[in-house]
Amino acid sequence: MNDQEQLKQGINKQEQIFQRADRVNIIHYTDPLCCWSWAFEPQWRRFRYEFQNYITWQYRMGGLISDWNNYNDAVNSISRPLQMGPLWMQAYHLSGMPMNDMIWFNDPPQSSYPACVAVKCAGLQFQGAEERYLRYVREAAMLKGLNIARQNILFEIARQLSDEDTNFDADQFKKDYASGAGIEAFKKDLHEVQYKNISRFPTLTISNSDRGGVMITGYRSYSSLVEAIKDFVPVDKIIGTIDIDNYKNYYNDLTEREIEEAKKV
Repeated sequence: MNDQEQLKQGINKQEQIFQRADRVNIIHYTDPLCCWSWAFEPQWRRFRYEFQNYITWQYRMGGLISDWNNYNDAVNSISRPLQMGPLWMQAYHLSGMPMNDMIWFNDPPQSSYPACVAVKCAGLQFQGAEERYLRYVREAAMLKGLNIARQNILFEIARQLSDEDTNFDADQFKKDYASGAGIEAFKKDLHEVQYKNISRFPTLTISNSDRGGVMITGYRSYSSLVEAIKDFVPVDKIIGTIDIDNYKNYYNDLTEREIEEAKKV
C-alpha cells in the first residue's frame, strides 16, 4: 500500500468513527481565519459540553482566503488585508470575544490555506488532535496576532500541542506538512464545501439516521443551537447549571467571554 492509499484509508477510518447511529452527527464548516467562527466559540463550546453524550462532531476547513488576489467579500467591501480589521472589530463588539485586529496592519496572513492544511495534518495523527490544533491556531491569530500563514508559526503550534500531549508527534506533523499529506484531506473538505454551496462560516449541519438533517449558518446564539437540536434529543433533560470548575478543567483554555457564556442560565 502506497502513502496515498494509506492516507485515504486513515481519512475514511476517521469518518467511520465519527458517524454513529446512536448519536446526532454534526459537521462544522469553518476556517482558522474566520472571525465569526472565533466569535462563535463560546456558544459552540458550551453546546459541545452540555450535549457531549448525545452528539459527535467533525470539522471541515472552508478555505476562506486562497490569496488576496482572488479574495473579494462584496457584502463587507473587503478585497485587501487592511479592510479586514474593521470586520474583526465588529465581530469583537458583537460577540465579546477578544480579537487582535492589528494583525491586518502589522503582519497580515496572505492566505488561510496553510493553516487549513495544518489543521488537517494534525487530524491525521489521532481523533481530537484536529480540534485542539484548530483551537491553538485560532488563538495564535486572534489573541496573539501571529501570522498563521507562516510555516514556522504552524510548526511552533504543533510543538505546543506535542508538549501538552505526548500522543501528538510534532516531528511527524512537520513531515506530513512538508510531504503534502494534509493537502489531500483539505481538498476533500473544499470539495464538500463547494458541493454543498456553503459560502459563510461557521455553518453547521445537524443530522441523524432517523430524522434527516438541518443546517444553520453564521454567528448564532446558544439558544439557536438548542432550538436546532431539540427535535433530535431531550433538550429539557440536558440543559442545566454548569459547574464552572468542571468546565474549566474540561477545556483548560477559556476566555472570559467563554466563561461568561457557560454561566448563563
